[in-house]
Amino acid sequence: MIQKISQHISQSETINLTETLTFLTSTTICRVAFGKRYEPGSGESREFNQIIREFQTALSVFYFTDYFPWLGWVDKLTGKIDHLENICKKWDRFYQQLIDEHLLPDRPKSMYGDVVDILLQLREEKSVSFDLPLDHIKAVLVDVYFASTDTIATTMIWAMTVLIKNPSAMKKAQVELRASLGKKQMVEEKDLAIARPPYLDAVIKEAIRLYSTLPLLVPRETIQKCTIDGFEIPEKTLVHVNAWAISKDPEQWENPNEFLPERFLEGGKCSSRDLKGQDYRFIPFGAGRRICPGMTMAMATVETVLANLLYLFDWELPAGVKKEDVDNDISPGMTLHKKNPLYLVAKKAM
Repeated sequence: MIQKISQHISQSETINLTETLTFLTSTTICRVAFGKRYEPGSGESREFNQIIREFQTALSVFYFTDYFPWLGWVDKLTGKIDHLENICKKWDRFYQQLIDEHLLPDRPKSMYGDVVDILLQLREEKSVSFDLPLDHIKAVLVDVYFASTDTIATTMIWAMTVLIKNPSAMKKAQVELRASLGKKQMVEEKDLAIARPPYLDAVIKEAIRLYSTLPLLVPRETIQKCTIDGFEIPEKTLVHVNAWAISKDPEQWENPNEFLPERFLEGGKCSSRDLKGQDYRFIPFGAGRRICPGMTMAMATVETVLANLLYLFDWELPAGVKKEDVDNDISPGMTLHKKNPLYLVAKKAM
């Protein structure tokens, strides 16, 4: 990513930061989970990106079956079910090929110890108390890719969007990083673990609060009848938690629609208001036993990438574009995507 941005700098080009960050996140997750990367422009990459787009489009479609089961025949009649089954077959073939590659004795070294390899080892060694068929492994891999790539990239895009619209906050984060890290070619995760920059942490939390990547958390089902604020909730009721509304509740947040990283700082340090499910005013990853298992990796990736972007480069809007022109429009779907790509100009800081 740094090389790509540096190339744009040498050519004085405007960078499509949305595209760059999405590719970076996808590459990172593919290396960790699949042990390979899909080079842009290759036939394999085009096929991979095509089924990703088809899957994301299918997820954003309204299905009667989900909310009115007795009207499920409408989805069948309109062809939505057949289309969804066709997409699932494509993913099944993709993951089967991936599994076959991992079973080869001469597979690349990058495929040793990745998520696929670990799951196959658990299956072969029967290390778990339950059966782990290949279909279950494929289902886990779908969750690993989509639950991480989409959300991590979207979080970084929104963070850079609010920072470019708030130059003083961006400058403050850059000064903090450059003062605490000294001169480095690139910021590594261990550097941040030592420096622990509080303002960067506050910026990330505030960006997540304003633009909850998943406005509605993964649905839950009640295990017994209960009463909440006088409303009786029957057993086995599907419950949707609106994390977006919670993070903008004016009774819990002062000026909830404003970007104010300082709300997460106490005496120059990160406040106790965290995002690990202990504070129910701020639960972007959920809470309880089924909190997002990829939270640690997601936050580490977001923090490391944003730290590099702010430490190594100074950012400006393209010529003729004002910060008021940068929109906050949102695309419909499960994930809170920025509707229009974010275009910025980078300058080498050091």
